[in-house]
Amino acid sequence: MNGLLIYELKEIERNRSFIDRLITAAEIHGLTLTVIDDQNSTIPEADFIFFRARNPKLAKQLEQRNIPMFNRAEVNVIANDKLKAIQVVQLLGIATVPTSKISLISDIKEYPAVLKTVDGHGGTQVELISIEEDAQSFLEKHEGHTIIAQTYIETNATDVRVFMLGVEVVGAVKRIGAKNSFKSNFTLGGTVEKYTLSEQQIADVQKIAKALKSDYIGIDFLLLPDGNWLFNEIEDPVGARSYFATTGEDIAIPIMNYMKKKLTEKECAD
Repeated sequence: MNGLLIYELKEIERNRSFIDRLITAAEIHGLTLTVIDDQNSTIPEADFIFFRARNPKLAKQLEQRNIPMFNRAEVNVIANDKLKAIQVVQLLGIATVPTSKISLISDIKEYPAVLKTVDGHGGTQVELISIEEDAQSFLEKHEGHTIIAQTYIETNATDVRVFMLGVEVVGAVKRIGAKNSFKSNFTLGGTVEKYTLSEQQIADVQKIAKALKSDYIGIDFLLLPDGNWLFNEIEDPVGARSYFATTGEDIAIPIMNYMKKKLTEKECAD
């Protein structure tokens, strides 16, 4: 079976090592993966698609081909809109970071606050704001974007990212931000360590994945000093550098094992 591995152009070289490992893992199952830039004017036909771009519009278009797509388009839509993700998880009864949509600085009820564009990623387009002047600057800088304000919660810049394949937990990492940063992102200089989920935490992430009908995603929670957590974001596509750094395991292997199983199940059903 021939598959497409779709990335944003700027992410292809950045993720070349992971792409190569995915291709190798696919070959074990007799699958081929062809890397395609999401801005390519012609997306060729294929038997399945592994969609790794932040491009909900294209995901919806490709879903109309009625072939297996990992993840389905709606997952890309929700994961790449932080407000939608928060709202979905709130409906599931899982505690989230208090969040509100804002358009004016008067909409911010307390400082400090964390301001974000709903479509930013990788720690970009997010700032900790302490005064109105900085809030106004953020709004002007990101004019045209939907912006949310979140209550600043002291976590010592610590969060947990959970890697999911379907409703199964592949693993989890605790991310601790770089010195003098409130952002926990590993790619911004933070540190990571393996994290073991409690039974309740496993139940939370499985509930989210089941509701989304997702395949491969990351789910991020702020980790509170008392050990509880608050949902923050869903990542699709989700990077796995922190997973490899803490486990030394190649997550490409379970990903392709999962996809082969799903593709085989579909063939049998057809």
